[in-house]
Amino acid sequence: MPAGERADMPDGTNRGPTRRPQSALREFLDSEAAGGLVLMAVALLALGVANSPLAPGYFGVLQTYVLGLSVLHWINDGLMAVFFLLVGLEIKREMLDGQLSTWPRRALPGIAAIGGMAVPAVIYAAFNAGNPAAMRGWAIPTATDIAFALGVLALLGRRVPVSLKLFLTALAILDDLGAVAIIAVFYTADLTGGMLGLAAATLALLVGLNRLGVARLWPYGLLGIALWYFVLRSGVHATVAGVALALTIPLRSSPGHPDAADSPLHRLEHGLQPWVAFVIVPVFGFANAGVSFAGLDAATLLGPVPVGIALGLFVGKQLGVFVFAWAAIRAGLADVPSNASWPQLYGVALLCGIGFTMSLFIGLLAFPASPDLMDGTKVAVLAGSLASALVGAMLLRFAPPERGSQA
Repeated sequence: MPAGERADMPDGTNRGPTRRPQSALREFLDSEAAGGLVLMAVALLALGVANSPLAPGYFGVLQTYVLGLSVLHWINDGLMAVFFLLVGLEIKREMLDGQLSTWPRRALPGIAAIGGMAVPAVIYAAFNAGNPAAMRGWAIPTATDIAFALGVLALLGRRVPVSLKLFLTALAILDDLGAVAIIAVFYTADLTGGMLGLAAATLALLVGLNRLGVARLWPYGLLGIALWYFVLRSGVHATVAGVALALTIPLRSSPGHPDAADSPLHRLEHGLQPWVAFVIVPVFGFANAGVSFAGLDAATLLGPVPVGIALGLFVGKQLGVFVFAWAAIRAGLADVPSNASWPQLYGVALLCGIGFTMSLFIGLLAFPASPDLMDGTKVAVLAGSLASALVGAMLLRFAPPERGSQA
């Protein structure tokens, strides 16, 4: 949005001229949606390769060790730390100066996000209660893949109101925030005090740079690499370092402007977004979506873990998001997104069941030493995400538009 252009709010009102630059989350909305389409293609490619004569080479490369870590480990703990860095930047940006900057704006996506995490977890637990090993996967169906979901919305074009795209974006960001908290709290291994102390000291230095108003990015980058290493060795999952680093990147630079064009956060967010959307996430998807169907039997695919995941994503997500959003609107805590009908809101709730990237990632943390459970998890995530995408897209394709002032 050019400087000085009038900015519309999600409810259709206008807040007048503004000088703030377009955020990466808005400017790259189309790019992120395109990244979701790339991710779909990469997932299909990974499945094809894993079930072809190329499978031995595919799995062999992923298990090859480089500098003490396997290629898969570098992807999941290294490249994905950059993904979580971008997630953290978007969370900070939206909380301080975006669609989540005030409580009225946070109400609907926040309440819907709570429902979208709680109900899938309950459904998964209903199938796996009494099995402590299986219960480690309770968080797998609670995630939403923003790139994949926006990719589906991109295919629908103008049939979906902009307000619902912003609602989905805000909900997915809050969903990511919940996923980060879950990873930090529930998927932390035995802690190493010394490394944890070094990580805390490095984080304190980063906060100091922020307080001193340091605007150059390279000091944050150097300390961020050190933070990643210390967190990796501390027992906390290394990707948490990406979010922690993001929270220390300054948002303001020019006096009087909440987010000037020279804001360090603004520059880093814009620089990272295309790399994350078109390189890092597709590489992660290609490395982790590949599952060989050879040897998979009905007992594995229809076990309580995969069934709980698939139903959690497809049934739990849509019910949790829509019912909680409906309750918030009926209680007067939030408004219906502008120009959106109830069927359209329900269609977006369905798309929230596209877990893919984050669900696969949490699955890797939940079952690191259980190949059978991990294979079942991958199939279930793909099945639940695909069903959510197809049914959600179909409903949005034929859903009647909003009529009058309220849906």
